[in-house]
Amino acid sequence: MSLTTDNSTTRVIVDALTKAIVEHRLHPGTKLAEQKLADHFGVSRTLVRQALFQLAQKKLIRMEPARGAFVATPSSDEARQVFAARRMIELEMTRTFVREITPARLKALKEHVAQERAAVERGDVAGRTELLGDFHVYMAELLGNQVLSQLLNELISRCALITLMYQTSRAAEHSADEHADILKAMAAKDEALAVRLMDEHLRHVESNLTLDRKVPSNDIAMALT
Repeated sequence: MSLTTDNSTTRVIVDALTKAIVEHRLHPGTKLAEQKLADHFGVSRTLVRQALFQLAQKKLIRMEPARGAFVATPSSDEARQVFAARRMIELEMTRTFVREITPARLKALKEHVAQERAAVERGDVAGRTELLGDFHVYMAELLGNQVLSQLLNELISRCALITLMYQTSRAAEHSADEHADILKAMAAKDEALAVRLMDEHLRHVESNLTLDRKVPSNDIAMALT
């Protein structure tokens, strides 16, 4: 099997597992046994291991020494703490962005919001999740504050799995709309409105997470069907 074929096969496994996790067909904490996955996809355990490594990098699964791979298990307490920290940081960032807004920064953020809308409309779950999170990091980058950008990136990466797994399509669409509303307020240089909309947006995202959703099966073969 060629390297190109190997990469293509690995991508198929990554995409299938990602879809099963996003659609709540694989429960958090489910063990992803390499041999079962290899049998299901008809590939070697080496290719399965490569796919699991990629998923671990995306924080969709966790790898435990001597135990194997498991679907990551975000806690509701962690989610609440992350969003509380984000509100503390991002409300002040929004104030600063309005005060220091420039045509170039506004144009860049408008283009990003347009990409969000396109991802939502085409049903690109992974793409929309990444873009919706990046909106917040991008604001820090446009301000030229690398420390803030890195801090936000860490916070958002911690809740990325939570959002990816538990945000509905409708909630994602609302997030894109709310980003557009925040952008309009910033373009109008309405600092108070922009800050209020950002606060409401973060609270809406948190409240729309279905963290107690039940999943019908932990069986890998059934979940991937």
